Amino acid sequence: MSYTIDIYMGNASVQKNILSFGSYVTMFPQLIAGPIVRYKDVDAYLRKREHSFNKAYKGAARFICGLAKKVLLANTSGAMYELMVQNTYNSPSLVSSWLGIIFFAFQIYFDFSGYSDMAIGLGYILGFNFPENFNYPYISKNITEFWRRWHITLSTWFREYVYIPLGGNRRGKYRTFVNLFAVWFFTGLWHGASWNFVLWGLYFCFLLILEKTVLLKVFEKIPKIFSHIYSILAVLLGWFLFISCDLLEPIKYLSSMFTGPFINQTDIYELLRSLVLLVVLCVASTPLPNYLYRKIKDNKFIRILWCLLLPIVVIICTAYLVDSSYNPFLYFRF
Repeated sequence: MSYTIDIYMGNASVQKNILSFGSYVTMFPQLIAGPIVRYKDVDAYLRKREHSFNKAYKGAARFICGLAKKVLLANTSGAMYELMVQNTYNSPSLVSSWLGIIFFAFQIYFDFSGYSDMAIGLGYILGFNFPENFNYPYISKNITEFWRRWHITLSTWFREYVYIPLGGNRRGKYRTFVNLFAVWFFTGLWHGASWNFVLWGLYFCFLLILEKTVLLKVFEKIPKIFSHIYSILAVLLGWFLFISCDLLEPIKYLSSMFTGPFINQTDIYELLRSLVLLVVLCVASTPLPNYLYRKIKDNKFIRILWCLLLPIVVIICTAYLVDSSYNPFLYFRF
């Protein structure tokens, strides 16, 4: 679709080399989980691209970072999520319910952003520059900002191929709302042919319209911490619709987050056991690690240490994969 639309709109030239065209259609680094690469993004690279040791090293490093996100952070978060869900159904409490959805939020973020990092890294190795797909979405202060940071290439695809051709925001307020409805209805269907995905898309459509009309003006007048809390809670509630095709199951889980006992002995044990993991997940989902790395990366000792650390991370990830039977490809379901 991207190739056909880009050619039709004059944003790219016709590809006459069948091998280059086939390379785009079957481009394995990004085919399964993204980033969603529009044809015009890689048209020039298909015709001519450069290979170098520095690009290969940069790509390998990015791939290893993505692998660590997926194996060490996403898989661990997913195992904790399933444990919390089991605890919630066996002995419901507010703490286990909230911990469960928080771990799921971290699982889906590190799973998907990890795969995106691996795809971008493989692209570098092959001479392609794929677009970024995540930009620390959990630091967002509203849902509008969240969708500028989460699955960026999907938002870009729908904006350029659906929202703008429908008229975007150029035909009045109510037509803008209709266009948003269409975009988010199709965004829900994009993730799966199930009503929970459609409702998930329309849920975010409602929040975006509410922000455009009321909330963004309110957020400008209050401390940013409150808008950030709103954003996190809105995203967490949205994940309920994403978790299961059976709509009754998320509703049942949601009710346990606001009813029942606050905490029990099992929750205390699990909370203490996972406290370090929660801190690591929170820090890793912010720009802080990348900021610190950029500050010190020019130090010769740090560069040597980084080169030694990368193969160690690969060994740890490999050992984890061999030892553990829990290795879901979460975003492949959507």
